[in-house]
Amino acid sequence: MSGATQKIGHGSKFGHKKEAAIEALLTQRNVEEAARSINIGTQTLRRWMKIPEFEEAYLEARRAAVSQSNARLQQASSAAVTSLLKIMVDGNAPASARVRAADSVLDHAKQAIEIDDIQARLNALEQTVKSSNRGGS
Repeated sequence: MSGATQKIGHGSKFGHKKEAAIEALLTQRNVEEAARSINIGTQTLRRWMKIPEFEEAYLEARRAAVSQSNARLQQASSAAVTSLLKIMVDGNAPASARVRAADSVLDHAKQAIEIDDIQARLNALEQTVKSSNRGGS
């Protein structure tokens, strides 16, 4: 059976290897190291990466990994803000560090306002669409 026509099934030997391959792709530096870490050939892994079901599962795993990383960054954002504010007002800190911290605070505040504005506009548009859909039904 060619690599392009193989099915990726749950519980099958290939299914377990697929999961291991995806994990390896997420944790190793490159495809070659990922393949080596699970004892398959690089060409085999590259072939698997062209199978639509494998591509979809790999993309889903990558999204989950990035989502988890983003959540960790969000959890750490309070400490980051505290650090920036401490540096910004620390008279003993070099002026360049205080200016960079102040600039960062201002930049992030501006971005937050812009995001809030975009969200408000999006909400208004969604409400308009919902209202027009109700009126047209």
